[in-house]
Amino acid sequence: MGLIKAAVGDGVLTFMWVFCVSTVGTLTGLISSALGVQALPPAVIFITTFLIFFLVFVFSAIGQVLGGASFNPTATATLYAAGVVPDSLISMAFRFPAQAAGAVGGALAIMEVMPIQYKHMLKGPSLKVDLHTGAVAEGVMTFIISFLVLLILLKGPKSSIVKTWLLAMATVTLVIAGSAYTGPSMNPANAFGWAYVNNWHNTWDQLYVYWICPFIGAILAAWIFRFIFPPPPTKQKKA
Repeated sequence: MGLIKAAVGDGVLTFMWVFCVSTVGTLTGLISSALGVQALPPAVIFITTFLIFFLVFVFSAIGQVLGGASFNPTATATLYAAGVVPDSLISMAFRFPAQAAGAVGGALAIMEVMPIQYKHMLKGPSLKVDLHTGAVAEGVMTFIISFLVLLILLKGPKSSIVKTWLLAMATVTLVIAGSAYTGPSMNPANAFGWAYVNNWHNTWDQLYVYWICPFIGAILAAWIFRFIFPPPPTKQKKA
């Protein structure tokens, strides 16, 4: 029953995440236009970063309410490989498909309700370079964000607000850096949801670029983090 509950929580949270995060581009445009700063790139980036900060902060709280639910398979794998959460391979075998299904639902839902004049902004991650370059780029960016997540959460400031702001800054920086390569996604479930909408979810390219390489990057980041910051030795109780 615990596995089903975790999977349902992940599916619901991922549905909500994909639905909401897909509006960031549109909201950034509307806010920057309303403030008259659309021609100032630093201001536009700040607005995007604030929106991501708000979403991450809110969804972190919702995830805790749902019993530790996650909307990103590579984040789940990173925390497991780093020994941060007491998860299991069996649990992830239930959670990852639920996250992918939730992402599909979220992408389909936002496509239905987004006003027609903004639907062109709902594209999702896509491969803009050759297959292997894209795979390496997505793997490297997922490695970087996974390592930074561990560094910020476990070794960063105590304030949850500051941690969330740092995560938002890191995410937006990597999205800008990877926009000419793969989108980027750094979230296999989100990439799968939009690939389903665009009818290329069942291709080798999608699996290779947005699932296999990101998982390799995430797990490597966790292992390197554990090597640099080994966990304290467990004290054995005296008989």
